Amino acid sequence: MSEAPFVMPGVTPHLTIADDQAAQAITFYTKAFGATEQSRHLADDGARIMHAHLTINNGPLMLNDHFREMAGGAAATAPASVTLHLEVDDADIWWDRAVAAGASIRFPIDNQFWGARYGQLIDPYGHVWSIGGPIRGS
Repeated sequence: MSEAPFVMPGVTPHLTIADDQAAQAITFYTKAFGATEQSRHLADDGARIMHAHLTINNGPLMLNDHFREMAGGAAATAPASVTLHLEVDDADIWWDRAVAAGASIRFPIDNQFWGARYGQLIDPYGHVWSIGGPIRGS
């Protein structure tokens, strides 16, 4: 009997974590964003993460360690040109938790002119995250 393939609708971010720190990244995302680990598959060396699947705010996130041998020997490059956005019910709770876990502030959270509470953080692995939610009363 064959099982139906697992399908995730939409676009799923898949992060590559440099310096064999994917396991630490999973711990960070759990503390910072309330991630739930769905699965983890180690490489044949038993040390590096070949693939991990997390859920954050009911959405999927995949990640892995960087494998030089699968990238033509190239080193991992710094993340660029992508922002991972979390739209949540209380942006300040999510913001404070992420900062307490070790995220650095890129753009401070505040009530924005477009009608949202919004700010941007950088995680310890160089990935940019934005957090948005309803405007907070004055």
